[in-house]
Amino acid sequence: MTRVRAAFARSSFSELPSTPESRFAAVAAVIAEGAGGPELLFIHRAEHPDDPWSGHMAFPGGRVESGETPGSGVRRETLEEVGIDLDRDAAALGRLSDLAAIGRGRPMGLVIVPFVFELTVRRPMVTNHEVEEILWVPLAFLAERANRSTMAWHHGGAEITLPCFRWHGRVIWGLTFAMVDELLERLAGEEWRVKSEE
Repeated sequence: MTRVRAAFARSSFSELPSTPESRFAAVAAVIAEGAGGPELLFIHRAEHPDDPWSGHMAFPGGRVESGETPGSGVRRETLEEVGIDLDRDAAALGRLSDLAAIGRGRPMGLVIVPFVFELTVRRPMVTNHEVEEILWVPLAFLAERANRSTMAWHHGGAEITLPCFRWHGRVIWGLTFAMVDELLERLAGEEWRVKSEE
């Protein structure tokens, strides 16, 4: 974790243009020390017809409500979805670059602001109705190029091959894959020894 902290202490991120009318969502990439080294927290979103990311692997988070900042919104959403109090049990490491949200192949008119936290105290986590399960994936696994895979995505009658990670039957792809990729770029040059197998 010392190397993770150092990587984010010297990193930068890019922000998308916004106006007072812009809508935001915020997510938390939560890293914790595990038995085999640092691990990254993912949620498997519950199936829901009104959720454009229904059933996807994601980071905890959601829409920023009126009167909130992205920072306060991600803290509320993370507490609601997985029971982690980021103010009490985590340290903010930095941010990743903003992303324009895409759901079911269409722009959502929403800016996603990803934050990175180090979980300093592990407590039992409690999920709400939006989360089917929680998974911790070793950074060493994600950083190993051989563990990258591809998936077929169908949209508008066309089949597109997209990059992904596969972890114990779960597929990490799309916007979440892009955020993981940037996080790994920030850590480029760090030595991660793979201690876990898919």
